[in-house]
Amino acid sequence: MRAAPTILHLDMDAFFAAAEQAAKPSLRGKPVVVGGLGPRGVVATASYEARRFGVHSAMPMAQARRLAPNAAYLVPRFSLYRAVSEQVMELLGRLSPLVEPLSLDEAFVDLEAGGTAHDAATARAAGERLRGDIRAVTGLTGSVGLAGSKMIAKIASEQAKPDGLVLIEPGTERELLGPMPVRTLPGVGPATGEHLRRAGMTTVADLAEAGEDELVRLLGRAHGVALYRMAQGHDDRPVVSERDAKSVSVEDTFDVDLHDRARVRLEVGRLADRCVRRLRAAGRSGRTVVLKVRRYDFSTLTRSETLRGPTDDPVVVREAAGRLLEAVDTTGGVRLLGVGVTGLADFTQEDLFAQAAAAERAAAEMAAADGAADAGAAGRETSGLLEEAPPAGEPGAGGEAGAATPRAGPETERRWPAGHDVRHSVYGAGWVQGSGVGRVTVRFEEPWSPPGRVRTFWSDDPNLTPSEPLPLVRETGADGAGAVPGPQSSWPASLPKSRSAGGGADASGAAGSSMP
Repeated sequence: MRAAPTILHLDMDAFFAAAEQAAKPSLRGKPVVVGGLGPRGVVATASYEARRFGVHSAMPMAQARRLAPNAAYLVPRFSLYRAVSEQVMELLGRLSPLVEPLSLDEAFVDLEAGGTAHDAATARAAGERLRGDIRAVTGLTGSVGLAGSKMIAKIASEQAKPDGLVLIEPGTERELLGPMPVRTLPGVGPATGEHLRRAGMTTVADLAEAGEDELVRLLGRAHGVALYRMAQGHDDRPVVSERDAKSVSVEDTFDVDLHDRARVRLEVGRLADRCVRRLRAAGRSGRTVVLKVRRYDFSTLTRSETLRGPTDDPVVVREAAGRLLEAVDTTGGVRLLGVGVTGLADFTQEDLFAQAAAAERAAAEMAAADGAADAGAAGRETSGLLEEAPPAGEPGAGGEAGAATPRAGPETERRWPAGHDVRHSVYGAGWVQGSGVGRVTVRFEEPWSPPGRVRTFWSDDPNLTPSEPLPLVRETGADGAGAVPGPQSSWPASLPKSRSAGGGADASGAAGSSMP
């Protein structure tokens, strides 16, 4: 623990959804949900407007649609998110050489190591300056927590949301934590939380009052000791700039050997879920699932299964661990179980959502084959947030640049996934609002423009082409005009720097659209 609040935790506000709202002016101030749109899709991020309806991260997408049927439902565009993340991490690197990224939108910074802050006043100034720089460079907002330890700094940033800064003075940690629920502490998941509740402990103050011996008795030595220290507000973990983990794993040692096979399977499932939560917290995925079993006689068995690709899907990891368990004899009893994932890769959500998008495309193709799509509805169907498109054939609706082009047949029709960014030779940059039965509806707008007009074209219009994402903030020109004032970091080389480069490049879709 430090005597000054020089550990900073940054968490971007509703990052994916906020980036989509910044890129699409017509969605600003309206509920936006980003995630997998397939039948097993989950919410990755919900805008604050969508959260008012009860939508939150990790919720099944079907449930989110029931809660907020008029929200815009978009597939993530990771090329854009990574580019913005690089800008944010560059700003953090200016504060200190010790930056510990946790995911695309979250990181710890050791301000003391960078000489940026040495007391509460200088730490607050650094945090406020960072928030201003992030808004200037990216157009987005982030919440900052400052404290003497990583655990408390993260709690502070949660309290600061959205778009705020909270500084917690060292020495006040126990008073702050006392009334909070036990789930606030790292490592306390649903199972541990329920176990503690049954023992009469629902707040962090209850844990501190119970004492270390009681927590060790309930949870085992390692977990009990660590939890008691956290309940006292103690966290000595340093900010580590190099985080090259080769695996993520969790394990539990049981006070009494497990003999019930059903109980063993249940514990393996719980461990798999905990392992996936750690994977996701680190923004990683893994290809190989490992099961560790230490039997009653201290003999330890390890079994592994390699999947076809990296995943952070809890169902996939849980099922793989269950299959591995079937090959292990647990008759004599089990004293320790562990589940791990190796073969790590970055940005696992992309793989998960790609699978969901593939399933959705297949379903859409089947619907098209059955003649389920309606041409008129497809040209106008939106999330309920967007204005109606003008009829095809009218000037500016395909008549000026695309009406002369014959309507494509089912075999030759180009695919325009909803939400993909495009460029038209006459109207410029836009994004696909919907498509189907030979037509594509595009809203023409850019991050720095007012909400744009919707136009409809034939799907094989040669003037319409896919394009790459635009930066969320237009760079300052030679005359100094056209950009948000403030420091500007370079837009990553993989993405365009100006409006001449195109208008976006990934899948997003509107609620209720039946597009291919």
